[in-house]
Amino acid sequence: MLLHTAADTATTVSVNSLWLLVAAALVLLMTPGVAFFYGGMVRAKSVVSMMMMSFGAIAIVGVLWVLYGYSMSFTSGSDWLIPHVLGNPFTNAGLIPLLTSSDGGPDLNMLAFAGFQATFAIITVALISGAIADRAKFGAWMVFAGIWVTVVYFPVASWVFNFTMGPNGLTDGGWIVFGLGVNDFAGGTAVHINAGAAGLALALVLGKRIGFQKGMAKPHNVPLTLLGAALLWFGWFGFNAGSEAAVDGIAALAWINTLAAPAAATIGWLVIEKIRDGKPTSIGAASGAVAGLVAITPACNILTPFWAIVLGLIAGAVCALAVDLKFKLGFDDSLDVVGIHLVGGLIGTLYIGIFGTGIGLIDTGSLTQLGAQAIGAFSVLIYSFVLTFVIGWIIQKTMGFRIKNEDELAGVDTVVHGEEGYALETV
Repeated sequence: MLLHTAADTATTVSVNSLWLLVAAALVLLMTPGVAFFYGGMVRAKSVVSMMMMSFGAIAIVGVLWVLYGYSMSFTSGSDWLIPHVLGNPFTNAGLIPLLTSSDGGPDLNMLAFAGFQATFAIITVALISGAIADRAKFGAWMVFAGIWVTVVYFPVASWVFNFTMGPNGLTDGGWIVFGLGVNDFAGGTAVHINAGAAGLALALVLGKRIGFQKGMAKPHNVPLTLLGAALLWFGWFGFNAGSEAAVDGIAALAWINTLAAPAAATIGWLVIEKIRDGKPTSIGAASGAVAGLVAITPACNILTPFWAIVLGLIAGAVCALAVDLKFKLGFDDSLDVVGIHLVGGLIGTLYIGIFGTGIGLIDTGSLTQLGAQAIGAFSVLIYSFVLTFVIGWIIQKTMGFRIKNEDELAGVDTVVHGEEGYALETV
């Protein structure tokens, strides 16, 4: 019986690790999905630049994550550099300690988890790029990505994703999850609020595009954007269900909610478009789906499917209205990183404090959880915005972040990369 139990345990661990590896591949696919999603929405002469920013994020963040990012984000006990705030970058430098487990071989579960979390860091950086489309230097973007992920994302990930569970609950972790008790299952704060606030800061640093106004530039390739949205939705099942790090009922609930919320959000966005503009659009459908995916991310483990649908409807409608704020407030968030990721992340994170099963206002009659969710969300927002603004401002004043006006008019693809997205030959 003992041998049988040990074998069953080993099999369970292997299945869970396999699921993490598959989920990590799904989440990594989301970054090319972002490249397609953003690439289709910019001008034809900016598509290469836009997509390169996503692929550049894979390159720089992937390297830094292995070198020290995992160590900074995931640590415990005496290995904290600053308890509950920042991990020691040398504890698991190069992931070397993960290469040896109790049986002498590589630690399957920990390496799978490290790979899974690496893809979260990558896509968070890639999401920011949509706010500065058509006007950023690639070299400056790569420098920014390396600095930002180090001083902003890695610490925030340690606040939100890093925790240790004991038989009686949490025993250690980052201050947002361990200290406040915030429910952020898959990154409403660490990924979407973080990226949205950073996008707003960079949009302010780089300034407006030439001729900035509503309707200034229509998406040059709608099918490309729809393909990107499809890849994002597909990969998001790994993003949310994979965050359970196990094959169990919570993972299944997260999967169902990842279907229900964005489906409802698509409807919510299209209804607003029909009322406001008279026509529902395919870009609206794609944007609505992404808004719903953003909103359900922190809440997919704690909502019933019914409340996930309600969340989706709210997020789709509100985000559809929020994307026009840039014209009223005067900041050029090119591809609506603020309107979709910052606003959607806030909606999903705060929604838990009211409708979260067993912890929200409806079930407990208490506003305690809502207060915790709000403190966690706005702490990340402020931290990310301030540091991003400083990083972006320094880069702009030193090496220059924004391309010249004449280069923007000529097209960033040919000026920065010497390539064209669509090279048409004439006979």
